[in-house]
Parts: sequence; C-alpha cells; structure tokens
Amino acid sequence: MKDMALWNEGDWIAAIATIALFAILAIGGIIAGRKSEEVVGHPRGLFVLFYAEMWERFSYYGMRALLVLYLTKHWLFADSKANLVYGAYGALVYIMPVLGGILADRWLGQRKAVIFGGVLLALGHGLMAVEGIGGQSDPTINVFWAALAFIIVGSGFLKANISVIVGQLYKMTDVRRDAAYTIFYMGVNVGAALGTILVGYLGETIGWAYGFGLAGIGMVIGLIIFLIGKPALRGRGEPPAPLAQGREFTLYAVGIGAVAVVWGLIQYQDVIQNLLIVSGLAMLGYTLYEAFKLPKEARERIFAMLFLIALNPLFWGLFEQAGGSLNLYTDRFVDRAGVPTSLFQSINPIYIVLFAPIFAALWQYLGRKGLEPSAPAKFGLALTQVGLGFLVFVWGANSVGAAAMTPVLFVFLIYLLHTTGELCLSPVGLSAMARLAPLHLASFVMGAWFYMTAVGNFVAGKIGEATGGEGGEMSKELTLQIYSKIGWITIGISVVVLMVSPFVKRWMHLDTLEDRAEPKPE
Repeated sequence: MKDMALWNEGDWIAAIATIALFAILAIGGIIAGRKSEEVVGHPRGLFVLFYAEMWERFSYYGMRALLVLYLTKHWLFADSKANLVYGAYGALVYIMPVLGGILADRWLGQRKAVIFGGVLLALGHGLMAVEGIGGQSDPTINVFWAALAFIIVGSGFLKANISVIVGQLYKMTDVRRDAAYTIFYMGVNVGAALGTILVGYLGETIGWAYGFGLAGIGMVIGLIIFLIGKPALRGRGEPPAPLAQGREFTLYAVGIGAVAVVWGLIQYQDVIQNLLIVSGLAMLGYTLYEAFKLPKEARERIFAMLFLIALNPLFWGLFEQAGGSLNLYTDRFVDRAGVPTSLFQSINPIYIVLFAPIFAALWQYLGRKGLEPSAPAKFGLALTQVGLGFLVFVWGANSVGAAAMTPVLFVFLIYLLHTTGELCLSPVGLSAMARLAPLHLASFVMGAWFYMTAVGNFVAGKIGEATGGEGGEMSKELTLQIYSKIGWITIGISVVVLMVSPFVKRWMHLDTLEDRAEPKPE
C-alpha cells in the first residue's frame, strides 16, 4: 500500500472509484430488500438487470481500456496492427448477438442465454490474466486469443438478450419505456466508468494480470446477481416452448463451437471484413423476406428500423476511436499530468451517468408537450455531435502548435460531445428496436442492431489503422488530419439525416402502435 502522502492524481481517482463502488453496492442491497414490485416507478426487475449489466460492463470496459495498450506494450504489436485487432475484436463482440439472439428466440430463451453468456465471459476474463513473458514469439499469446474468443461469444449471448428482457418488462405503449432504457443505460455506464478506472489502474500501475483478474471477478458478481434476481423478472425471458435437456446442452455445445471458430477469426482480420460483408447482405435479405410477409404498417416499421440500423456503422466507427487511436493519442500526445492513460476512458461513461437522467427527463418533458424529436431526428443530432467533437479536438490540438502536447481539456471536450451524441442514439435505438420489431423477430432485430455496431467497430479499426500511416506507428499530424476529414464528412451526412427524418417517422406508424398480438403474414 503506497503512503497516502505520495499519492498522485491517478491514485486518488482509483480510491474515489472504490468508495463509489461500495456505495452503489449498498444501494443495490437496499433495493433487493424491498418488498414492493416497483422501485421509483419502475419494475424491480429493471434494477436486477441494471446491476447484472453494470458488472458485465465493469469487466468488459475495464478490459477494453487496457486492450490497445496491452497489445502495443506487452505483445509488441505495431500501432496500426493493434488498432486493427482492437477493431476486429469489437466487431466480433457485436456480431455474436446475432447467434445469441437467434438461439434465444427459437429455443433457449433470453434468461438462459444470459446465464450461459455470463459463464463464458467469466472464463474469458480469467484467461486474460495469463500474461506469459510477452512479445509475439511467446506461445502464451494463444491463450490471449482464446481469452478474446470466450469474451466475444459470451458477449454475444448476453448483450442482445438482456436488453430484450428490459423491453419485456413493459407494455408496448408504456410511456416509461424510453426512460427505462435510459436507466438501464446508466447501469451500463456506471459499470463502464468504475471498471475502466479500477481495472485500468491496476493493469497499468501494478500489473496486467491484476487488472484483467479484477475484470473477471466483476463478471462473476454480475452473474450471481442475475441468478438471485430471477423472481423479479416475473417469468420474462423464458424459453418459447418447453426445452428438453438434451437440446439445451446441444445449444451450449454450439456456443462452445463458436468459441473455437472465433479463436481462429480474431487472428485473421481480413477474413472478418469479408465475413461482415457476406453476413450483412444475408441478414438484410432475410429481414426483407420477413418484411414482405407482413401487413403494410408492420412492413414499413421494419423499413424504419433498417434506416436507423444503417446509421450505426458511421456513428460507432467514429465513436470507437476512443478505445483505439484516441487512446494511443492520449498516451503519447496529451498532457496527462501523470494520470494513467486508461483512466481517461472513464470520462465517457461518467458523462453518461451525469447526463442520462437529464436526457431521460428532457425526452419525457418534450413528449408531454408534443415537441420530442423523432428517433430518426435524434440520430441526425447524434451524428452532428460526434462530427463536431472531432473538429473541436483538432482545433484544440492545433491551437497550441504541432510540437506542444495537446491540453487535456480537449480530451474532455471530445468525450463530452461524443457522449451527448451517444445519448441521442444508443438508448433511443435500443428502445426503437424493441418497440417496433415484430414479436417473433425481437431478439433477431436486436441482434441486427448490434451487428451493425460490429461493422462500426471494424470501421473504427480501419480508421485507427490509417493513423499508423505506412510505417505502422501513429503520428500526431496524420491523426489530426484524419480526424478533421471524418468530422466534416459526418456533419454533412447528419444534415441529410435530419432532412429525411420526417419521412422515416411516418414509416414508424407510432399513432397506431399498441400492445399488439403477433402480426400475421398476408
């Protein structure tokens, strides 16, 4: 234990995060002890999901904050290659919900899929603690690839399905739905903030294995909370039909087989790019096939969802520079005052915890006044803000001259604009998918939403790879040039989205949306 008189800013931040973690656990204990079925106007099951997802995000984002640094400093990858691996990893994390969603929709049910995913995640984070001696000639790197594979497949079973259970707690016309997803999203980001700080702090200051080991412990806690909280879910997320034990174990075997496949894929990023293209076209074809079997309004709702889903790669391709190129830029070209690089990854989730209640209240207030922007308009605003974030960052870096370190203020500003953009897109998109999707496609549609986020993550890796230039090592000048270009392009696209948003809103047919039975094919 370091003498408190010698603590620096990073030590104090980690100590405050530890206190906050215990406070949140205490609040959770109070909620768990309540007898009422509702807490602050929402079903108690929402808070079971809140805490389970909080711990899953604690482990996931804690590891994410360290990943690029771990790749470059421990396994000695070039900057460009590390960014590409980071992007491929993120892409596979978000494509796997398609598999997890389909298996849950048809056979397994969302609750059992979440449990299986949590077990795989705990195993993966445990394997991340196996360091070896480092360098790409170390055979232990194969354990590292296996760890990523377990985490990727585990996320696929957990992510889409836990979000679907949130939607199942509310009626389709319940005005609390958007607020519920925003509260749930706060759980995501409480875990992300604390995990980033504590896992990142341990990993960078004490040892990689300590950071990754803490991430694994966090996942186990989340899994335990979900198991104990089953009664609060009121039977939501169970298998659609009685599930024989033999078939259930066959489904788990499919998941283990997927781990083996992903272990190979993550090492060959070009294959992932082709996989994304082919599988994306296949998903689009299947979605359109299903759409044209439905009545007009249900079909047009699917068209509206496809429009929203199509904007995902652009937003996340830019936003996910945070864990890749922006992480490396912060490490090398920002005046950090001694704070470990990974801790800056906590700025975004902290902003979300602060601003999510404000946005939730704002949407409800505007909704009562009939002034709330439509989901497509919110997406346009999200793109405006993410593009503006890069432009502000570039201006700030250039304002002090090429030779000077970028003031840390502009790291806070880019995360601020990206966070407000995220709050206009991510919880709103989750709510729209659960609200507009036909009942028999609920998890598939949620999987498709995460799939296009996968494409965005791979795009992020390609953008990050470009910041390495021909030699593979990041340069400040080239990175700022790329950030400026993508910022202006995104602003232009956002204007187009805002212009067409009224037409997309009509496809949503919100005036006839009600607690409906399964739509019948024509």
